This record gives sequence, C-alpha cells and structure tokens, in this order.
Amino acid sequence: MSNKSKQKLRKQSQGRTQTSNPNKKKFERRENETIDQCLDRIRNSGYTPVKRIEKPVFKEMIENGEKSIIPNGQQTIFEGILNKSER
Repeated sequence: MSNKSKQKLRKQSQGRTQTSNPNKKKFERRENETIDQCLDRIRNSGYTPVKRIEKPVFKEMIENGEKSIIPNGQQTIFEGILNKSER
C-alpha cells in the first residue's frame, strides 16, 4: 500500500472518530432505577429511545490464592435520538 493510500485511510478514520451526532445520546440506567423510570427520564429529556444495550458486570475474587471472575450484575444503556420538535 502506498504512502498516499495510508494517509488517505488515516484521514478518513480520524474524521469518523471526531464527528459525533448531536441528535444521539446515551442514557445509563441508574442504580435503584427501574427500566420504566429510565425510559420516562429519556422521554422527559426530549429523546426517543431506539436501542437498548446490556453489558455484564464482573467482579474479580481471590479464593485460596486463585483468581476467579464472577458475574456481579448488569449495566443497561439506552441510546436515544432527539425528537423532531426538540431539534
């Protein structure tokens, strides 16, 4: 691959990471908050939820000198888009 091609690819990839969509926002479900309460909070902020992401949370335990990783919960993240009336 020529140097010009490499430079062009770098510029393209840099452009993608630097631009962000102001119409999208991520909302994390807070501790002791139900999913319905989180969805209400999203709607009250002027966004419409379009995507739900759930990630496991792990905890590292040391038992008898050995490390073990055990599930410790779940993180829920919603992605919302700005309502047309809010733009």
